[in-house]
Amino acid sequence: MLEVAVIEDPSAAEVSLDPVRARLLAELAEPGSATMLAARVGLPRQKVNYHLKTLEKHGLVELVEERRKGNVTERVLRATAASYVISPIALASVQPDPARSPDRLSARWLLALASRLVSDVGSLITGATRARRRVATFALDGEVRFASAADRAAFAEELTNAVTALVSKYHDETAEGGRDHRVVVAVHPSVKAVTEPMTQTKES
Repeated sequence: MLEVAVIEDPSAAEVSLDPVRARLLAELAEPGSATMLAARVGLPRQKVNYHLKTLEKHGLVELVEERRKGNVTERVLRATAASYVISPIALASVQPDPARSPDRLSARWLLALASRLVSDVGSLITGATRARRRVATFALDGEVRFASAADRAAFAEELTNAVTALVSKYHDETAEGGRDHRVVVAVHPSVKAVTEPMTQTKES
């Protein structure tokens, strides 16, 4: 099972977004049969089996083993990945294009860059998986607390200068056999997880 799988096919994306099928994918992080899943999700076995066949058809679940029980063969399935990302390629005609309106201070342009990142890396993963090779990538993730908007602006300026200097140092336009790499650096406010308030019960 993969840790993350990228869904590029529009029909597979549509299948995965169905609430029942999404629940079955989550349940199939561990192998299970239609009978086992029917008891967990509260649906008839025939209906669960129909959804499983659809998921299998689109490569979202895979057969692990077949068990013979009397005159019945029980098929045990498992999700092909622990989690899934739908690539913007699945909506190719309307996927964001960062080149359309580049603005490094625009949140929507940042979103377009992130969309292209998912699309590009997803395609690289798909190709590397078929070739049974690894993709050479590198990423940093962290948080910084700014005391003021002025500090944030100064940080952005210093970061821009530092990255520009590094790119100028290592970029070699004439390198034979060299391979282009895309560099994406982003700064955005952190999103804090919202915790639901606890409900209080009156004591009798």
